[in-house]
Amino acid sequence: MESKLYLEMLVNNTSFRTNLKRKPLFTKQGISAKFKVISYLMIVMFGAMPWNATAINIGSLSDKLIQQSAGHNAIETLLAKTLLEISGGKTKQAFNTINELIRTAPNYKLAYLIRGDLLTSQGRPLTAFGAPTASLNEDGVSGLRDEARVRMGYYLSTKNRAKVPNLLIELDESQSHLIVVDTKQSRLFLYKKTDSGLKYLSDYYVTIGKNGADKQIAGDKRTPLGVYFASAKLKTSLPDFYGDGAYPLNYPNELDQQQNKKGSGIWLHGTSHNTYSRPPRASDGCIVLSNPDLKALGPILEKGNTPVIIADDIDWVDGEQVNLQSSTAKSLKNTIEDWRRDWASQNTEAYLSHYSKKFFYSGGGLQKWSDYKRQIQAAKPKVNVGVDDVSMFGFPNYQEQVVVVNFEQAFESALLKNKMRKRQYWINENNQWKIIYEGAS
Repeated sequence: MESKLYLEMLVNNTSFRTNLKRKPLFTKQGISAKFKVISYLMIVMFGAMPWNATAINIGSLSDKLIQQSAGHNAIETLLAKTLLEISGGKTKQAFNTINELIRTAPNYKLAYLIRGDLLTSQGRPLTAFGAPTASLNEDGVSGLRDEARVRMGYYLSTKNRAKVPNLLIELDESQSHLIVVDTKQSRLFLYKKTDSGLKYLSDYYVTIGKNGADKQIAGDKRTPLGVYFASAKLKTSLPDFYGDGAYPLNYPNELDQQQNKKGSGIWLHGTSHNTYSRPPRASDGCIVLSNPDLKALGPILEKGNTPVIIADDIDWVDGEQVNLQSSTAKSLKNTIEDWRRDWASQNTEAYLSHYSKKFFYSGGGLQKWSDYKRQIQAAKPKVNVGVDDVSMFGFPNYQEQVVVVNFEQAFESALLKNKMRKRQYWINENNQWKIIYEGAS
């Protein structure tokens, strides 16, 4: 097998049985020097490169990627380096690299599969990227191929690195970080709050549901899409299946419940300790990370109330920040202040005008809410209403523009004085912001 075909077999999952007469990787004359440029099908898989692929060899491409990935996931770097070295005909170097990967992650099944291919290539041409073994059936091998494709596809694409999602995002005082999961890329992105906005920190390969994203019912083995908040690590003893821990998400959230979405137990969790990572689609709906990656996120997740945005089609924008002073953010903030002022003034009809006809809450819909508010505000009691420590998160992949808003509400009247964490969902209807849900956070 010509070494450049190795990545083509990964890309296309083909057998290449018609090419059995091709030269093996090892020959008496050594490795052919002609396999210096990246294969056409690799370009097809990974898209346009940020450099001229025909002007450099695989080795220089590998070196460039390693430099770009300084501080990035060492496991993924070694995996990519191995595959690029094989594609470039540098089999001896590939052996050294894959062995280093196995020493670093001795439970990484994909690494053993690739090393098996390297060993097989010494005696006969390979007919596929990976082959079933005594410990791995075809389904198991297929999952590892999928993982290699997904990891390499992202590794060779820098289009999302150091970018931010084009969503209305503002963190409150208790939230120092934001997590964004791109289900199409099987990738989790971590951002830190700074004075100037969001700053990209890192990203991690993840596994999502066996049947993809957009969870609807219990048992559909899909990962939900939307805005969620991760609780602190579960303290109860869990089976080894969950690895080094689990952090529950608040699925179904209030909007999910209103849309009659079912199911529960959607967590961020690790893998069993005999497995470094799982295929891109292999969970029952949870988001699964390797145990080292979960451990890296632990100090952030352990604080609780960590916002997690899950999307399958993200619009990424340049720069290290989301512009919180955009016209959309300003418009919503101004409307929230109008809502607060109208409530404090006891102008009931003006106050109720901020609620959508689609409004719902734990007790019912808009009519019941309106009747209740008209009744208690009829005497025009003097009240003070404060709104502080606001967070806002735009919903991705929703047919209308929806933002979940959390804030600290201080209410004071002659009969009641309290503070509570409040949650509202605002929807943009005909260029006007309206409340579609309100309740305790």
